[in-house]
Amino acid sequence: MSTASALQIDPTLLTDGPLSAEELRRMDAYWRACNYCCVGMLYLRANPLLREPLKVEHIKNRLLGHWGSDPGQTFTWVHLNRLIKKYGLDLIYISGPGHGAPATLSNSYLEGVYSEVYPDKSEDVVGMQRFFRQFSFPGGIGSHCTPETPGSIHEGGELGYSLSHGFGAAFDNPDLIVAVVVGDGESETGPLATSWHSNKFLNPARDGAVLPILHLNGYKIANPTVLARIPPDELEMLFRGLGYTPYVVEGDEPAAMHQRMATVMEHCISEIRAVQQTARANPSVEPERPRWPMIILRTPKGWTCPKELDGHRLEGSWRAHQIPIADPVANPTHLKLLEQWMRSYRPEELFDEKGALLPELKAMAPTGIKRISANPHANGGLLRKPLDMPAFRDYAVEVKKPGQSEVSSTATLATFLAEVMLRNMTNFRVFGPDETASNKLDGIYKASPKTWMEELKPEDADGGFLSRSGRVMEMLSEHTLEGWLEGYLLTGRHGFFSSYEAFVHIIDSMFNQHAKWLEKSKQELRWREPISSLNLLITSLVWRQDHNGFTHQDPGFLDVVTNKSPGIVRMYLPPDANCLLSVADHCLRSVDYVNV
Repeated sequence: MSTASALQIDPTLLTDGPLSAEELRRMDAYWRACNYCCVGMLYLRANPLLREPLKVEHIKNRLLGHWGSDPGQTFTWVHLNRLIKKYGLDLIYISGPGHGAPATLSNSYLEGVYSEVYPDKSEDVVGMQRFFRQFSFPGGIGSHCTPETPGSIHEGGELGYSLSHGFGAAFDNPDLIVAVVVGDGESETGPLATSWHSNKFLNPARDGAVLPILHLNGYKIANPTVLARIPPDELEMLFRGLGYTPYVVEGDEPAAMHQRMATVMEHCISEIRAVQQTARANPSVEPERPRWPMIILRTPKGWTCPKELDGHRLEGSWRAHQIPIADPVANPTHLKLLEQWMRSYRPEELFDEKGALLPELKAMAPTGIKRISANPHANGGLLRKPLDMPAFRDYAVEVKKPGQSEVSSTATLATFLAEVMLRNMTNFRVFGPDETASNKLDGIYKASPKTWMEELKPEDADGGFLSRSGRVMEMLSEHTLEGWLEGYLLTGRHGFFSSYEAFVHIIDSMFNQHAKWLEKSKQELRWREPISSLNLLITSLVWRQDHNGFTHQDPGFLDVVTNKSPGIVRMYLPPDANCLLSVADHCLRSVDYVNV
């Protein structure tokens, strides 16, 4: 049976961590409520609190969703709540494991935010039934953190972008902490592997912090994960080599794990605050790159589900990745096991007669906008302020006679962008993969150098293009840059991205995901406020490739763009410098588009 059946508290555990016996009891109860809701979303269309024996007619006809990462994510969220309350943190949560939305949804529901956004999903038996039934159900919601999910800025429909989104959210948000749970399957993707280097661009004096939590539960959909199977010392060396200080929380016994997680998380928050206080104590001194903390959370796949099913291991194996008990409708023995599993969370101890979470447990979550799923940074349009824009005509090329002046369009644009940056030094950044200068946009450097938190050498001062306080973001990873920009925009800021046409294809699918997010938000979700448009300048076009030649010729990204709804994308082909200025001015003022 499930390890959730009882919280066995060893008296020695009460002195082995910061949690008192009462706090431990309540935190574990809140965690059980989260996990119960996750399982309810996967299976139930009726009888949400099991107030009668579980029957076939209570089960959804088609079972879809993912359980494997949910209990580890809910465990993390419960501990983040404790620290938000204790320290008054401003914190958002990004769920990297692709289909782990039940963890975010359950917490949003228990915090009351979901019912505020969707009143028909009320905090009672009727609302809970609707909440459970809609999940992975026709006309309902998807199994990842779609835009409909309060508190999310990360779709999760495609793996690999969680960490770059998290760092993008933290740039220029000095008081914000972004907790990013990275799935160990997700960690095998190229975009995620590269985005660990984002710590080399985070300035503790002016930016917020990112707390990466690598969730090692051991398995993908049907295979073990690489990082879960390498020796622990190799894993630690990997993250130390990437510039982090890793802290390991490992186990499966709930009481001990609560104490370990509370201890480690509190230490990480204290470490983050100490780094920031040191960096901000003397504004005249440029800070060095700190070694930021991160957590390695190693728990069983599908933690707290039944240990075995039909002689096969369930908890702690790939079989717990999606629907652990796949056929409760057809198999009476499996239906009984599912009921035992759900009852092991003891819902009668968690919810009152009306079906609402008990007040003593409700009090475990923060209130108001301190609730993770209500944080305004995760609905960035609430915080967005229009750019202070110069008059673009002041930067225009004088045309005395048609066809007589030969000037660089992008060099002209750079002068304009430099002024935009100077007027908006806390909410506008420019992104590009080591191509800002080659695209003749180096005039931007008059406003700000490039961000660089690594070693600075004497020759770097020649030209002054590298600085701890730079605002031009350059890294030779289109994936990471696009992720930073998306996280920056989704939390209410503004940005501009340039890339060669041949290599912008690297972010084809990222563009697709962002366009889908915008379409859903813009057309269906009135509660999501408009965000700044994603502005993408394509350079080095086919007819100007004398140097790079055939390898750099590919205008096909425009084909990808034209496949999208005209309500979401706009494509401009300015023929000269002055037209480009006008287009850039328009695009930087717009909202809820991808402008190419």
